[in-house]
Amino acid sequence: MIKASKAPFVCLQCRLVRPSKKPRLFRNPTATCLFSSSSSSSRPSASITSDSDIPTQSRNTAAPKPNIDIKHIRQNPSLYEQNCLERNYKTQSTYPSRIIDLFAQWQARQHDGRSLRERSNALRRQIANPATIQHEDEETESKSSSTTGSSTTTPEKNIKAMTKEQLIEEARVLKDQLSTIEEDEARLEAQMAELALAIPNLTSPETPRGQEPRVLSFINEHPEVAPSSSSDRVWRSHVHIGSELGLLDFAAAAATSGWGWYYLVDEGAQLEQALVSYALAVVTKLGLGWRQVAPPSMVYSHIAAACGFQPRDQNGEQQIYSLAQSAADAHRGKPELCLAGTAEIPLAGMKADTVLEEADLPLKFVGVSRCYRAEAGARGVDTKGLYRVHEFTKVEMFAWTPPDVAAATEVFDEMLDLQTEILQGLGLHCRVLEMPTADLGASASRKCDIEAFFPSRRNPDRGDHGWGEVTSASICTDYQARRLATRLRGSANAAGASGKMAYPWTVNGTALAVPRVLAALLENGWDEADMSVAIPECLQPWMDGKERIGVKHRRS
Repeated sequence: MIKASKAPFVCLQCRLVRPSKKPRLFRNPTATCLFSSSSSSSRPSASITSDSDIPTQSRNTAAPKPNIDIKHIRQNPSLYEQNCLERNYKTQSTYPSRIIDLFAQWQARQHDGRSLRERSNALRRQIANPATIQHEDEETESKSSSTTGSSTTTPEKNIKAMTKEQLIEEARVLKDQLSTIEEDEARLEAQMAELALAIPNLTSPETPRGQEPRVLSFINEHPEVAPSSSSDRVWRSHVHIGSELGLLDFAAAAATSGWGWYYLVDEGAQLEQALVSYALAVVTKLGLGWRQVAPPSMVYSHIAAACGFQPRDQNGEQQIYSLAQSAADAHRGKPELCLAGTAEIPLAGMKADTVLEEADLPLKFVGVSRCYRAEAGARGVDTKGLYRVHEFTKVEMFAWTPPDVAAATEVFDEMLDLQTEILQGLGLHCRVLEMPTADLGASASRKCDIEAFFPSRRNPDRGDHGWGEVTSASICTDYQARRLATRLRGSANAAGASGKMAYPWTVNGTALAVPRVLAALLENGWDEADMSVAIPECLQPWMDGKERIGVKHRRS
């Protein structure tokens, strides 16, 4: 007989129970930098070459639990592979086939675990009440005794002939084997989820394939009669104009904050407020249903990542400003915070882990916020002054729509119409572009940009006609909703049963980004003869009725 140990008493059934605490199946995407950006972010830097390279860090408990349609990826690997290649996600193009390989491994573990559980259940019944299996069919017992790859249980073993000690010992061995198999299953599920998170959204049929955008339309007339020929008009950079009129102070900002920051002074600061007020007046006019929101500028890093914004670009350079976290907060598992690069992030986060009602859609918000972007990369004449800065004010539109192409397109077109109305009122010459696959971030299925004419950006020698992006709009289908756990409950049917749960689609668009529009206004409104800038009529109500900004306002 086996002598009883001195350990505390634990009942036999409890000793055979499997561990109740299982590893989480979904991991924190912000810790892995696997999936990539939206329209304003860049390709992911992570390159996964083997199963052991796939990060499986636990998801923060505060983070929404993503639900990616991995089954659709497994069933359409060629579709996703081609989609990745068209969007310059070469590394991610291998992920669909790797998910299929991982799924095959997961199925093998499932089969092994099923056989072990059948054997373990038979052992439990014999230990608890030997009489319960006395009359079981020998063929069934033999089948349940068979374990793939196991040397401890064989078809020859007869459970009824085993002693109680033998039953307990084998049950312990099976418990350890099952624990290992379950850990493998959880690891494989987590790895499949990580790879699926890294795959970009499927591209809309409306999106041009390749590198070149498609011009859809133009807004306002070109300020020059013959743009390609020489002109007597003197064009100036907004940096020169702003400094001449005392509206911009880059030197003081460089001493205070560094390169990429700026001061708006006098009418420059007044113009910012006027532009914001004008954009809000256009978007929130009666009948369109846009609701104003004042969103926070700081968000959890996992919320930004779920929207498609990554901390670093493909070269490992910083893109998002993350807040330093104390050792105590990190030890407690407190989520990391970052500065939002656009109001799209906090607006999308408003409905994270919530259920929307189909009757409430489309749900449309417009928010004004400060935006913070590290904007790592090369600097030059194309990015000088206000064109690329680290902090700026932006008016952003964001909407949830039913999961339907027609419904999302309707809101998307409405955003484009509002953007066009805003820029048309400002008198800026612009072109509307359907952006190609090479320019899409991870979250966008379709994206349209509007570029304004910047005289200072022209360079005929390299074929640059002075265009610069001032707004964009994107349809993200259910990419963000699935990662933020934003669900949609359909309408009840005739019998009164609740509707089926689904994921809404999201659409976002820039109503107005202040620095670039302000720069375009300075350059296009400049009059060399009297050294002044014209104020568009639509902004004059917020500019104390002023029609021009002249040199007399320059600071001494």
